[in-house]
Amino acid sequence: MALGDYEEILKYYELYETIGTGGFAKVKLARHHLTGEKVAIKIMDKLALGDDLPRVKVEIDAMKNLSHQHICQLYHVVETSRKIFMVLEYCPGGELFDYIISRDRLSQQETRSFFRQIVSAMAYVHSQGYAHRDLKPENLLIDGDHNLKLIDFGLCAKPKGGLDYHLNTCCGSPAYAAPELIQGKAYIGSEADVWSMGVLLYALLCGFLPFDDDNVMGVYRKIIRGKYTVPKWLSPSSALLLSQMLQVDPKKRITVKHLLSHPWLMEGYSDAVQWQSKYTLGHLDEDCVAELSMFHQQSRENILDLISQWKYDQISATYLLLQSKKARGKGVSLRVPPPLRGHGSTTPPADPQPDKAVTQGEVPGCSQLPTLFGSMEFPDASSAPEESPSEEFILKAHRTKQPSSHEAELEDREFPAATPVTRKVASKQDENKENFETQPAVRKEVPLGLPSPRTPFPKRQQLEAQVPNTPFQTWTAQVGSSQKKRKANIFGSLERSLDKVITMLTPSKKRKCTRDGPRRLKAHYNVTTTQLLNPDQVLSDIMAVLAQKHVEYVLSGYSLRCQWCWQPGRASLVFELEVCQLGTTGALGIWRKRLEGDAWLYKRLVEDILSSCQLCL
Repeated sequence: MALGDYEEILKYYELYETIGTGGFAKVKLARHHLTGEKVAIKIMDKLALGDDLPRVKVEIDAMKNLSHQHICQLYHVVETSRKIFMVLEYCPGGELFDYIISRDRLSQQETRSFFRQIVSAMAYVHSQGYAHRDLKPENLLIDGDHNLKLIDFGLCAKPKGGLDYHLNTCCGSPAYAAPELIQGKAYIGSEADVWSMGVLLYALLCGFLPFDDDNVMGVYRKIIRGKYTVPKWLSPSSALLLSQMLQVDPKKRITVKHLLSHPWLMEGYSDAVQWQSKYTLGHLDEDCVAELSMFHQQSRENILDLISQWKYDQISATYLLLQSKKARGKGVSLRVPPPLRGHGSTTPPADPQPDKAVTQGEVPGCSQLPTLFGSMEFPDASSAPEESPSEEFILKAHRTKQPSSHEAELEDREFPAATPVTRKVASKQDENKENFETQPAVRKEVPLGLPSPRTPFPKRQQLEAQVPNTPFQTWTAQVGSSQKKRKANIFGSLERSLDKVITMLTPSKKRKCTRDGPRRLKAHYNVTTTQLLNPDQVLSDIMAVLAQKHVEYVLSGYSLRCQWCWQPGRASLVFELEVCQLGTTGALGIWRKRLEGDAWLYKRLVEDILSSCQLCL
């Protein structure tokens, strides 16, 4: 590993803990030196990406071209010989998926509010000639103002022949895939996106998926027939809208244009959905330009010229972050950045508040922040990049050797971290030809994974399903051997071991969640409550149920890091369960968090585990 790769990003940002991992990428919380704003930095290893590197380029190009109030903002791209750093908007609310789970299902009013934002984002994306092709609640984040932000454009397509050009690559997630994709037909990207939006709307209103079955072929048959259950609590107008979106024939499917002023979306609103971007990149904010001009001691004209090039470099990031501060009513001001560490300067006193690293092997909540962007899920997570010892210590030293006097305190970290966002990446052999060719590409069959059945689920329900061989399971079959090889040591990696050593050697990093007692949560997010008063009894009951369900786990304090394979050779679920105290009452609860694997399968399994814990009812 080249230390210069991190030296480059450290010129502009203060890096904190890793809050999302998966495959060949990790996401770190960071703070921009000049503005003091928090950001998400997605770090990818170019060598490990291999043939998937073109998809990262597609994602970056798309996010450079898309600027919308309901799309996660790209601020800065730093590329070195070995790494790609994507600096993105910080979204503290986590995934929409987890928000749905925490409330079982959303009210019609809240669903309408969220869905108007989704329609706004997708109408804008389509207007720019893109099809997203991986729309699902895991790819929508909630920002600090409770607004949605669309993410993960790694599977998007922008056909040179226009959005009406037929695509051929099957990609995305099976539960949200349109019938024409399941059947292997050429399809229109915007029509397939509308189907996915219909499935998403159903999930918001019902809390489970419209097309599910214990057998994956049963799922595909239901999608192709377009048959789903309409729960009794759905209003007639909601059921009508769903039927218009979940039309098997794409030509009979409602369009995004008609959704903008659909009666259901207009209920309680005087105006149609506004899909145009509120961010006018052609008109620059005078206050932000003036501050940059004064700070860099350059003329206004020079600064305007530099910003207008939109290279997504330091000047772009600083302008966009200043603009974000102003929009939130904060002062438009820049500050002198701290000197880059390790360049001959004397060592100052240690930072009294060094960052508190969070690793996958540690107990959740010792130093928690909600997820801001998420992780990328690739076929073989065992090949995830590991920071070398020298790199890890350089990052630690950069934060502790020379603290900046103006460094603000990070926000309260006792709030549980939201589940990282994951996505299924298409086959490495597929280079997303729709983005580059004008003729239809040869169809490449790409597995979509296994959707999980509808919830809530019967107690102790058998989860394993006999899955016939389908074109969509090529990926999972290929990954089976690598899963077996890494099974024995999935919970131990060099980076996690180093972080644990550093945590023990750093006096200020005192662990809050030891075996002396469960940690206390200020918010009841993703928590199931219990009437019991003895945390050891609750923990013992959970472990007994995990053993019955053949779920492997590692115990640390009152936290359990769990792994479960629904079928030998298939990709596994990795999640955390923790016994905790709630607020000031001292009542006990069980907090949960998904780390890897299919989101709906995770929901089904965890609900089955908790319902089987007699002590947790």
